[in-house]
Amino acid sequence: MTGPVLTVDGITKSFGDIRAVRGVAFHIEPGETYGLLGPNGAGKTTSINIIAGLLEPDAGSVMVLGQPLTTRTTRPKKAVGLVPQELAIYPDLSARENLGFFGRLYELAGDQLTRRIDHVLEVVGLADRADDQAKEYSGGMKRRLNIAIGLLHEPALLILDEPTVGVDPQSRNAILEAVEQLSSVGMAVLYTTHYMEEAERLCDRVGIIDDGEIKAEGNRRELVALIGEKDRIVVEAGGPMDGVLSSIESIAGIGGATAADGRYDLLADDAASVLPAVLAAMSSHHLTVTSLQVIEPDLEAVFLHLTGKALRD
Repeated sequence: MTGPVLTVDGITKSFGDIRAVRGVAFHIEPGETYGLLGPNGAGKTTSINIIAGLLEPDAGSVMVLGQPLTTRTTRPKKAVGLVPQELAIYPDLSARENLGFFGRLYELAGDQLTRRIDHVLEVVGLADRADDQAKEYSGGMKRRLNIAIGLLHEPALLILDEPTVGVDPQSRNAILEAVEQLSSVGMAVLYTTHYMEEAERLCDRVGIIDDGEIKAEGNRRELVALIGEKDRIVVEAGGPMDGVLSSIESIAGIGGATAADGRYDLLADDAASVLPAVLAAMSSHHLTVTSLQVIEPDLEAVFLHLTGKALRD
């Protein structure tokens, strides 16, 4: 298809005097993972419920594959897979039986259903435990089964609402690896999390929501630029220091430089683009580089700046 898989245009929602969502708008392209990050009470859950067609907005619209999605529409909902925070599985059924049940709800049957069940079990790493009852699973395995159910009908848009909360490290890594695979097959993913490192790893773009509004949106580099944060380059090098610092400071893209005892601390708009020139300048002054470290500003700094809160608050 051409155009976004999901388009959210100015949705609003109030509960009495509480304005939970205030004009939220964003889009997700095919093969893109979009992170919706915000502290508790920011409006994430309300927005997710509207996007999934579980809650009617007061204003605004949601489009999936170019079709309007509301609480009353059915066709665009078939293009959405929802993996909620709460587990939606039957503990007395095996993983295969759970998937068979939900597959029939999606109007899958026969060989097609069997193939899809086998495929999603492989994706989430449960193929070897497919015939065990879900109640025998660890918390992380249950979460992985939850994701398999959301993937079963090959949705164009997968909504993952904090899928790794409370899971063991092995299951968490399996979940993250599965999500990384989805973009490679063109699936659009809407991802919410309380773990900033997950957003850094998975998300092509991030929307930071607070007080029901999108405060900023973009990839990591674009968001960091909003608050003027720069990359830091730390170089340790042996040799004469005379004239080196002035040569480095003259390089376009260097925003500041200090040196002491063979250690050079540099600030740069984009470390990757200036490193060749920095190393060339040091080489021309007969310095021998013994260590080099690039420290990039992260989304946590942006989040704190825009919301005044940590992500888990």
